[in-house]
Amino acid sequence: MYLVGVLVIVLGVVASIALHEVGHLVPAKRFGVKCTQYMIGFGPTLWSKRVGETEYGVKAIPLGGYVRMIGMFPPKADGSRRPDRLGRWATLAEQARQDAAREVRPEDADRLFYQRSVPKRLVIMLGGPVMNLILAVFLLAIIVCGFGTPATTPVVSQVSQCILPATAPASRTCTPSDPVAPAAKSGLQPGDRILTFNGQPVSNWAQVQKQIRPNTGTPVQLQVRRNGQLLTVAVTPKVTQRQVIDANGQAVTNADGTPKTTSVGFLGLSPTTELQQQSPTVLPGLVWNAVAQTAGVVVAIPAKMVGVVHSAVTGTARDPNGPISLVGIGRAAGEVASVQGSGSGQAPSLVDRFVTLLSLIASLNIALFVFNLIPLLPLDGGHVAGALWEGLRRQIARWRDRPDPGPVDMARALPVAYGVASLLIGISVLLIYADIVNPVTFG
Repeated sequence: MYLVGVLVIVLGVVASIALHEVGHLVPAKRFGVKCTQYMIGFGPTLWSKRVGETEYGVKAIPLGGYVRMIGMFPPKADGSRRPDRLGRWATLAEQARQDAAREVRPEDADRLFYQRSVPKRLVIMLGGPVMNLILAVFLLAIIVCGFGTPATTPVVSQVSQCILPATAPASRTCTPSDPVAPAAKSGLQPGDRILTFNGQPVSNWAQVQKQIRPNTGTPVQLQVRRNGQLLTVAVTPKVTQRQVIDANGQAVTNADGTPKTTSVGFLGLSPTTELQQQSPTVLPGLVWNAVAQTAGVVVAIPAKMVGVVHSAVTGTARDPNGPISLVGIGRAAGEVASVQGSGSGQAPSLVDRFVTLLSLIASLNIALFVFNLIPLLPLDGGHVAGALWEGLRRQIARWRDRPDPGPVDMARALPVAYGVASLLIGISVLLIYADIVNPVTFG
């Protein structure tokens, strides 16, 4: 099953890349730009086939893709072929202009990318990231509206036989000296569905928990359904110390590092987690939160990389909320597909594993959407920024009754593109190394 999970994520990555490039290819062809290549991956070509004027193919390294459009770099405004100034980068920019010009045949003179209007170029360059966003929304819709999201229900899954100390390890079992848990004493059983709590109807576990925790020992009446029969169970919560949990589900600690505890009412019941289908109206908020969280991760990558390097060198635990490479995603997918139950826990069903794999692919597409909008070449956001700057320059020229300044010379930004590309390659190598020698351990 491990290899199945890895294969699913690999196919998901390839499909995401392919659809990203389709998002560029379709509008480019629609707007008359000549596209000579549509490639998935980089490096040596494994397979290709020419259809019309476009060569479609797959390359050896499936870490991206590209659509080659002619006329990406406009010639210099004066038509000269000499660098504006001496220097390696100026020569490199001029070489890029000349290489772009050599791709243009006489019959293609009006099919160049830079000739298209700013709105059309924006559609072309945003088409890839938007395609990833659409794919993420589609997958999330399948997950949320089709399969459902995990929710705790007022159905008892486990009944604690005793009250253990708040700091007791998970492996600790009951001893004769431990007090009997109220739920076990009252006769509540796994499978009981709690319908009312002291006469108040409850439909989810949060409503039950909200009434248990502030109870300081007052007897309550629970109406439950057991094997189709309605029963009334009297139970008295006991006040005990329990760890304080924050909004993210993490244990709160004191200044000295010890777990922070508080007095709460306790019954000794565990809820059942079930998949509950959601309305499509939850999708916009879900997608927005996912995009915002991913953007936060992307912004924090430089700082997070310090921790990644430290963990890779020292062997300390990796931050589960930090960046990982495609190798790490593949390992996570393999672990999801092959995870087994431990102790009294039940192994996830095939549906649960499939939903988790779909969630990984959806998260990957959200990441591709956000990452490609960074306004730096060679990312799509860099071309978008160039088109917007060109549109702004032309609008200002019209306001001032000045001549059209012409297209933005994107070739001048090649030093930035090479610098960004080198940085991304370095980060990718470090993440791959860290994911091999010290992978992230998910809970």
